[in-house]
Amino acid sequence: MENPSSKPATIEDVAKIAGVSIATVSRAIRMPEKVAESTRKKVIAAIARTGYTANAMAQNLRMQRSKMVMILAHSISDPNFPGILTGLEKVANARDYGVLIGNTEANIDAEEKYLRFLATGMADGLVLLTGHLPVAGWAKSPPNTFPAMVSVSKPVPQEEISYVGVDDENGAKLATDYLISLGHEQIAFIGGPQGDIVSEMRFQGYCNALTSHFKRSSPWRVQGDGSHEGGRAAIERLFIRDTLPTAFVCYNDDTAIGVISALNARKYYVPSDFSVVGFDDIQFASSMVPSLTTVRQPRIMIGERAMNQLLDIIATPDTKPVKELLHGDLVIRESCAPPRAGGAL
Repeated sequence: MENPSSKPATIEDVAKIAGVSIATVSRAIRMPEKVAESTRKKVIAAIARTGYTANAMAQNLRMQRSKMVMILAHSISDPNFPGILTGLEKVANARDYGVLIGNTEANIDAEEKYLRFLATGMADGLVLLTGHLPVAGWAKSPPNTFPAMVSVSKPVPQEEISYVGVDDENGAKLATDYLISLGHEQIAFIGGPQGDIVSEMRFQGYCNALTSHFKRSSPWRVQGDGSHEGGRAAIERLFIRDTLPTAFVCYNDDTAIGVISALNARKYYVPSDFSVVGFDDIQFASSMVPSLTTVRQPRIMIGERAMNQLLDIIATPDTKPVKELLHGDLVIRESCAPPRAGGAL
């Protein structure tokens, strides 16, 4: 055992000596029946060598549950985050739980550090707003070894993880259907980051609308990155072409704002020259000029449903995973109109 005067051992020390992941050490302490005997022995030996177990295990035995939940967010500056957090906290407070927020900024090391709250019993479950499992090794772990967790807004690839979010596919179809109802046929989709699952689902909804209205649908996709600047850059690439669309379905509102800004810079006007639809209905969407037609996410409801699911899983670990898609509403404002006479510019 280490010298009492030295720096207290951490779960990382145990994992390093045992040659396993932090998540495995956590499971060995909190759910030993779900860890292979050979692995459990390695962890026990490492715990004995470091002296780590005293505080962590005593706390777990004393408290049983921490009554706290860890929320991992890609970025708390995401305009969708405050509404989702409101819903999460509302339900957590009503069920006597508190929340801890981890702002990862897509940093894997930061994610693993935040997981100490789970590993040491300071948090009972995890809300993921990152779109991936926070520890690479978890993806290859048996589903029954995962801690209690729910993915929100962006699903993780593992079907064993419950998910709550807006129906991205149907929402994008609603937006495209609306443009078609105004008479638009040449409609471009400005996508999100390369490989982003939400962007892919929204693109599929756009394609579904084209297919349902036109015998020969020709999807028109331009790559963006989900930002204002990505929307501007997409328009600049489009204007290199000989033909242009008459309307745009955008991955999100930030992209749509960039599209409108780029069109204005070229002395075109929305909606008289081009129509633009966003997705999310962020706060700025209603106050910009022209006000933005968009698909509104039920952010607070998403947070409420997700927290209820997570706390149910914590209370009953054998709860089956659920995929819950909530309806997004098309909010019609000033950024769309019938195509100008003569069609595309």
